[in-house]
Amino acid sequence: MKMFSVKVEEGREGRDGNPSVGPVYRNLLAKNGFPPTDADMCTAWDVFRASHEKYPGNRMLGWREFNDGKFGPYIWKTYKEVYEEVMHIGSALRASGAEPGSRIGIYGSNCPQWIAAMEACNAHSLICVPLYDTLGKQLLLDFPAPTGPGAVNFIIGHAEIDFVFVQDKKVKELLDPECTHAKRLKMIVCFTSLTVEEKKKAASIEVKPYSWNEFLHMGKDYPSELSPPQPLNICTIMYTSGTSGDPKGVILTHENIVTCIGGLNLFMDQFEDKMTVDDVYISFLPLAHILDRMIEEYFFHKGASVGYYHGDLNALKDDLMELKPTFLAGVPRVFERIHEGMEVFYSVIKALEELNPRRRAIFHILYKYKLAWLNLGFKQKNASWLADLLAFRKVKSRLGGRIRLIVSGGAPLSSEVEEFLRVTSCAFVLQGYGLTETCGLTTVGFPDEMSFLGTVGSAFVCSELRLEEVPEMGYDPLGDPPRGEICVRGKTAFAGYYKNPELTRESLIDGWFHTGDIGEMLPNGVVKIIDRKKNLVKLSQGEYVALEYLEKVYCITPIVEDIWVYGDSFKSMLVAVVVPQEENTLRWAHQNGHRGSFSELCSLNQLQDYVCLELKSTAERNKLRGFEHIKGVILEPQQFDAGRDLVTPTLKKKRGILFNCYKGKIDELYKKLSGGRTTSY
Repeated sequence: MKMFSVKVEEGREGRDGNPSVGPVYRNLLAKNGFPPTDADMCTAWDVFRASHEKYPGNRMLGWREFNDGKFGPYIWKTYKEVYEEVMHIGSALRASGAEPGSRIGIYGSNCPQWIAAMEACNAHSLICVPLYDTLGKQLLLDFPAPTGPGAVNFIIGHAEIDFVFVQDKKVKELLDPECTHAKRLKMIVCFTSLTVEEKKKAASIEVKPYSWNEFLHMGKDYPSELSPPQPLNICTIMYTSGTSGDPKGVILTHENIVTCIGGLNLFMDQFEDKMTVDDVYISFLPLAHILDRMIEEYFFHKGASVGYYHGDLNALKDDLMELKPTFLAGVPRVFERIHEGMEVFYSVIKALEELNPRRRAIFHILYKYKLAWLNLGFKQKNASWLADLLAFRKVKSRLGGRIRLIVSGGAPLSSEVEEFLRVTSCAFVLQGYGLTETCGLTTVGFPDEMSFLGTVGSAFVCSELRLEEVPEMGYDPLGDPPRGEICVRGKTAFAGYYKNPELTRESLIDGWFHTGDIGEMLPNGVVKIIDRKKNLVKLSQGEYVALEYLEKVYCITPIVEDIWVYGDSFKSMLVAVVVPQEENTLRWAHQNGHRGSFSELCSLNQLQDYVCLELKSTAERNKLRGFEHIKGVILEPQQFDAGRDLVTPTLKKKRGILFNCYKGKIDELYKKLSGGRTTSY
C-alpha cells in the first residue's frame, strides 16, 4: 500500500484520567524532521520585499473598473507599483501616530487597497486586524465569519483598533451609531473617497477622514523609515466566529505565516507541474479569512498574479472568462453550485439535462471511461485525452479555459462532487483541511491520487498531527479504525487567543492544538473528517453550527414541544424533527378547519408549513444567522423518550440513535428541499 504520511511516534493508552492518544504523523517530506525555513524569509514583510526585488515588472494585483454601465477588462498593478504605494501608505500611518504594535483594521471586500494596507502594516510592525466582510447576502458562500455591526463593533473595541481602512460601501456601517467603539478611532481611510456627509459624520465623533489619494499624498509628503518586524512579532489578529457569543481573536505571528508559505513551496515543488510567475488566482473568498490570505501570500512569494472579482458573485462567470485564472479555490458550497445548478457557474448538470438522450449517453460513457483510467492510477492529463476533447473541455472553458488546480477547503467536500470535478474539470482537484488557528493548513491532498477521494489529505509539511480519545462519543485513536479529535503541533500553530488566556489554555495543551474536529486515520496515512466534538456541525459552506444552542432557542416556539436539529457537513441547510405542542396544535387545527387525531394532524403538509413559519419567526426574533434557520421539518407525534433509547436518563439527546431512527425521512426531506433531483454517473 502506498503511504502518504509517516509515523514518528507511537500512540499510548490513557492513564490517570488522561485520554488515549494515537500515533504522531508527519508529512513524508518531514520524515527526519521539519525542513529548515529560508533564512532570507523570516517575516511576511520579507516575502513581499523579496518578490518586489525579484519580479518588479510582473503583474501583481488586478481589478476591473466600472465604466459606461459595464465592467471593463482587468487593470493591473505591478509589484513595483504596489511596493511604492505600500511605502506611501506606511509613511502616512506613521505620520498619523501609528507605532509598532498598533492595531490597524481593514474592513471591506477584496481589492488592491486591502493588500496595500496589509503590506504597509507588515513594513512597520503594525498588527493587521481584518473586520469581516460577509458574502452571505449574495446567497453563495456564507463563509465562516462574524457578521453585522455587532461583530465589527466588538472587534474594534476588543482589539483596541485606532486606525481603519474601509471600503466606501462599509463607511456607513462603521459610522453607524450602534457601532459605539468607532468613537475610539483616530482615523478612517476610505479605499476610494468619502462623501461630504460621511466626512461630517466622522468629524462629529472626532475621527479624521481621508480618501485613499489624500492618504497617499500624506505619505509622499512625510516619508518614514521602515520598521520591519521580527519573526515572533504578531502579524495579524484574525477574528473567527464562535458557536455563540463574541468572536475570538486568533493571534498569528510572522513566523506562522512564513512557515506556512515555506511548507507550501516544498509541497508544490515535489509535483511535475510547477507553479510559475504566469499563474493567476481569482480571489473571491474573503481576504479576511485565512484560506484566501495564505493563497495570496503564496502567490506573492512566487511572483504570480492575483485578480479580484468585481464584487458581484452573481456575475462571477464574467470575471472567470475575462481573467482566465489558472487556480480556483472555494468552499464546498461553491463547487456544489457548479455541480448542482447556479447560473453563476453555468451548471454542468443543467447543461447535461438539456442535451438530447444520445449526447447525454455519450457523456456518461466518456465519464465512466475516464474515471476508470483515473482509478487505475493514470494522471489527469493522460487518463483520456479523447474524453477531454469531446466532452470535458467545455467544462474547463466555462471556468475560464486555463484552470489547472482546484482546491476545496472550509468543510468536507462530498465524494460525489469531488469525483465529478476530478473527471470533468481537466484540472487537479484536491481537498485541504485547516483552521485559522493552524494558519490555514493542517492536512492537504495530493493531485492525481484517487485514493484521496472523500478525504482531506495527509499531514502538512510543517505540522504533525495525532488523534486523541473522545470517550463520551466513543472515539478511540487506538481502535480499529483509529478515530479521535484531531490535534496539531508545529510552527504554523497560533500563539493564542487575544485577551483570552482561559480559552487558550483549553485549546493549547502541552503544545498540541485541539481542533474540536473528529478524524479517522485511514491505513494509507490519510485523514477523513467524520464528526465534530461537542455536537457542533460544519455545514458545506464552512459555517459551524451549535446544534444544542439552536435547540434551546427554537424550543421557546409555542408550537414546539421538543426539537432535534440536524445538520450534515455535505449539506448547506439545517432540518429538524419537531414534536409539536399538542394543545397549541389542536388549537391551530380548529382555527384552520382541520380534523383528526394529534397523530393525524402531524402528517399534514399545512402543519409542517406552519411550524416552519413559526421557527423562522423565532429565528428572526433571536437574530439567528441565515444558515442557522431551519429549512424543513419532520413532525413527530411521540415524545423523544428513554423508552425508545432516544435520550439519556438526564434527557440529553442521543444524536446517533436519533439519526438512525429518522435517516430515511431526513434523506427524503433533503431531496425535497433540493428540488427532488438525484444525479448519478
